[in-house]
Amino acid sequence: MGLPGMSHGGARRAGAHGTPPKSTKSAAQQMKDVWPELREMIQPRRKILILGFFLMIINRLSGLVLPYSTKLLIDNVIGKRDIDLLTYLVLGVLSATLLQGVTSFALTQLLSKAGQSLIAELRQKVQRHIGLLPVSYYDANKSGTLVSRIMTDVEGVRNLIGTGLVDFVGGLITAAISLAVLLYISPVMTAVTALSVGVFAFFLSKAFVNIRPVFRERGKINAEVTGRLTESLGGVRVVKGYHAEEREAKVFAQGVTRLLENVFKSLTMMSLMALSSTVLMGLVSAAVMFVGARQIFAGTLSLGEFVMFTTFLAFLVAPVFQVVGIGTQLTEAFAGLDRTREVLGERREDEYPNRKTVIGPIHGTVEFKDVNFSYEEGKPVLRDVSFRADPGTVTALVGPSGSGKSTIISLVAAFHEPTDGTVTIDGIDLSTVRLDSYRTQLGVVLQDTFLFDGTIEENIAFAKPNATKEQIKEACHIARVDEFAERFELKYDTIVGERGVKLSGGQRQRVSIARAILADPRILILDEATSSLDSESEALIQEGLNHLMQGRTTFVIAHRLSTIRRADQILVVEEGRIVERGTHDSLYDLNGRYWDLYTRQHGLEKNLFLAPGEGDSIPDGAGPAKSGREGGGMADAMKLLGGR
Repeated sequence: MGLPGMSHGGARRAGAHGTPPKSTKSAAQQMKDVWPELREMIQPRRKILILGFFLMIINRLSGLVLPYSTKLLIDNVIGKRDIDLLTYLVLGVLSATLLQGVTSFALTQLLSKAGQSLIAELRQKVQRHIGLLPVSYYDANKSGTLVSRIMTDVEGVRNLIGTGLVDFVGGLITAAISLAVLLYISPVMTAVTALSVGVFAFFLSKAFVNIRPVFRERGKINAEVTGRLTESLGGVRVVKGYHAEEREAKVFAQGVTRLLENVFKSLTMMSLMALSSTVLMGLVSAAVMFVGARQIFAGTLSLGEFVMFTTFLAFLVAPVFQVVGIGTQLTEAFAGLDRTREVLGERREDEYPNRKTVIGPIHGTVEFKDVNFSYEEGKPVLRDVSFRADPGTVTALVGPSGSGKSTIISLVAAFHEPTDGTVTIDGIDLSTVRLDSYRTQLGVVLQDTFLFDGTIEENIAFAKPNATKEQIKEACHIARVDEFAERFELKYDTIVGERGVKLSGGQRQRVSIARAILADPRILILDEATSSLDSESEALIQEGLNHLMQGRTTFVIAHRLSTIRRADQILVVEEGRIVERGTHDSLYDLNGRYWDLYTRQHGLEKNLFLAPGEGDSIPDGAGPAKSGREGGGMADAMKLLGGR
């Protein structure tokens, strides 16, 4: 019964992925939607962008020197045999080309690095935000999906501030200058060209409105495929244990196929746009040839002017064709930014308006008052739960799986809030408390111990990053981590591997207990904390656990009832209600549900008892006697809470 997440089927809320609605917004509307985020990104980089646009203007103007020089070359140098002008033309073209090359290099260096730094900054922002979201968000989203949101969705955003945007704006500036020159040379040919390009631009804008949902869908599919792949790699032992490699390969192949189909769809749409641009170029060229030739024959246009017109025409039409590529990049960036905005729009745990109380050091009095809780409306998980746990006491929760034990612990840890009723800490309503001031006083030791892929020391210090080596070693001694760590070649600098796979289950659990000891929490949660230990390992750390629980408010989830006989209070939970409460002795004497659970777990018939002396002994407190055969059994020998 894992603690974080308390994964229930109904835990779904905003953030779960569905098929994105098809966007019908124009580019201007899309820009207006994302402008607040863009402005926030641009603000600290405005000087870089101003310099970039200045360099871009120089770059574009220097690029126009060559087409303008063609008229002078044909009409003056060749037509009038002005050899002196040729030298100036060549020097001018060389200088302009060099200037264009230098500014292109500077733009790439300046804006590409700015775009990459933006990606890094945005990834950090999204990761930090996701880390502060409530547990219910993680219930509704796979870890691989969240990884995709952080690492992939922000990739295209660099085009909103990098070379893609500059190329787009620079192309428009070049097109505007070219249009002015073309109008000066031949208004008739310019009108024919402008009409054709205008029609193409109109259909192009409509195409981008239709292609944006395709990119949004691609991000969704990519997140799903990444999520399943992450799960499969993380559970490789289960996959291999059930010989499911081929099944996982088929699942992944299906996801990759969906992704491929989406890519094919976008490629088809882009190809149609490219086809349209090619046809347009042919039509414009034919029209210019027809009208231009007639004007040359009529003497209203020189050969040099015609060549210059066709050259500037390329500078007018080329940016429109570049829109196909650059526009696709920007559309993909908008789609990624849409998905990023969805995540950043999720409300963080401490952003709820009622969470304003900052609490100092707590005593640890936890009280539930008529608490009801549901993950889904109309499907209650807890019903009228009331109890009090005082500092220095141990409260054990027992009951069948799905009875609500983990949900109660989830409410203690403030992973969720009650639907009705209140949970208080030292008399303060927990739903009003800022979680950063509360959870620093909370310690958790789970059945499924999670370790990071780092050293033993780093995993223990995770609870208290500023801890000294002496404090870490003291925690290791109490939890008996030193019993095995000192035998390793690198001692506490030994790498434990992903999820601690290089350590045994008992060793991982000891590291987890040492981590909790170092945290020095006021409220301690033990979720079957010794279930993965053998009898020898449990005996070694029993003293450490007793040390850890002293003076603290401790909650224990226990399936093995022999481990909680000495708890100060035992709560028997069934179908979301506390049906019995008391000590082991009082509950056993009650001959009710606890008695039934206890005797069934020890493999005895409900009405069969052994008198004292007939077996080995009667366990501490009331309870069925052990047979001689069972006397050495681990379940009865372990007294996790004994000796408190």
